[in-house]
Formats: sequence, C-alpha cells, structure tokens
Amino acid sequence: MKKNEQQEQIQPNNPLHGIKLKEVIEYLVKYYGWEKLGELVNINCFLSNPSIGSSLKFLRKTPWARDKVEKLYLESVPNFKSK
Repeated sequence: MKKNEQQEQIQPNNPLHGIKLKEVIEYLVKYYGWEKLGELVNINCFLSNPSIGSSLKFLRKTPWARDKVEKLYLESVPNFKSK
C-alpha cells in the first residue's frame, strides 16, 4: 500500500483532506479580506499587520484557532455547504 493510499484510508471523512492550510487562508482572504476575516475569527494574526506567513505560523501552532478558520472555510465554500 502506498503512502497516499494509507492517508486516504486514515481520513476518509475529512472534507479538508488534500487541501493545504495555505490554500484555506488564501481563499478566505480573497473572499472576505483581512478586515472582515479578523471580525469573523478574532485572532491577532488577522487583525494586526496580517500576512499569509504569520497566519500560517500561528495557525499551525494553535489548534483551536485553526479549527475556527477551517470551520469558516467549510461554511464559505459552496461545495461544502451541501455536505
């Protein structure tokens, strides 16, 4: 069994499987903008001098914040709303 096949079996019900955190942040910034994103998910990396890099660094170290961002992404992308 190849590594990719093992990963697919480990997370068969994860709707974000295969989507990188960077892609999630880039989509949300494009969709909402930094200011609105900071209102929706009240974390400093979106409010004070925001950047993709600082957001990635913070979200990778902070599971509760990452969960909020991923939930917002799932609610924002039309394909995920119907699931």
